[in-house]
Amino acid sequence: MIRTLLVRGMLAGLAAAALAWVFAYFVGEPALDGGIAYEDMLAAGAAAEEPMVTRGVQSTVGLLVALVVYGVAVGGIFAIVFAAAYGRLGRLSARATAGVLALVGYVAVIGVPFLKYPSNPPASSADDTIGLRSGTFVLMVVFSVLAAAGAALLARRLVARLGTWNGVLLAVLAYVVVVVVVGALLPTVAETPADFPAAVLYDFRMSTLGLHAVLWGVLGLLFGALVERGTRRAGAEVAAGS
Repeated sequence: MIRTLLVRGMLAGLAAAALAWVFAYFVGEPALDGGIAYEDMLAAGAAAEEPMVTRGVQSTVGLLVALVVYGVAVGGIFAIVFAAAYGRLGRLSARATAGVLALVGYVAVIGVPFLKYPSNPPASSADDTIGLRSGTFVLMVVFSVLAAAGAALLARRLVARLGTWNGVLLAVLAYVVVVVVVGALLPTVAETPADFPAAVLYDFRMSTLGLHAVLWGVLGLLFGALVERGTRRAGAEVAAGS
C-alpha cells in the first residue's frame, strides 16, 4: 500500500511541478527579470562575467528540472504523511484528507516561514549573508513543521475532550503561539536596498507564494483523486470476487 501511495504521490508531484512551471514562467520570470535589471544597473561599467548557464536555459529547462525534482520529492513525502494521517482525521474521505494535508503543508512549509523570511529577487540581499539567510530559513521551516505535527497530535486529544471545534481551534492557537515565539527568537534579516524597486519586490514575493500555491494545490487535489479512484477500484474488485 505504501509503495502504491508513493507512486501516486510522485506522479501527482510531477504533474503539480509541470503546472507550477507554467505559472513560474509566465508570472514569476518577469518579476525575476526586474531584479536582474536592477543588478545590471548597479554593475554598469564593470566588467561583466559570462554566466555558466544562460538566462534562457535558467528560465526554461533549468527551472523545469528544479521544479520537477522538488515536486516529486514533496509528492513522495506527502504520500507518506497521508498514509499516517488517513483515517485519523475524523470521517474525512481520502480526497478531503489530501486537501487538508495540502493546505496544512502549504501553511507550515511555505506560508509561515515566508512571513519571517520572505523570498527576495536578485540584488535585493547581500551575497555574504546567504549562509545566514539560508540557515535561519531552514530552521524556521523545521520548527514550523514540527509545531504543525505537534498541533495535530494535540488536536486529536483535545477533540476527544472538548469537541471538534474547540479542540481544533485550541490546537491552531498553540501552533500560532509556538511559531510566533520561534520567529521572534530567530534573527531578522532586513538588507534590501532603499532604492530597490518596490513593485519588483512585491511582484516577486507574490509570484513565489503563487507558485507554491499552485504546486501544493494541484498535489493535494490530484493525489486525493488518484487515491479515491484506486480505493473505489479495489472495492469493486473485492465485490466482484466475492
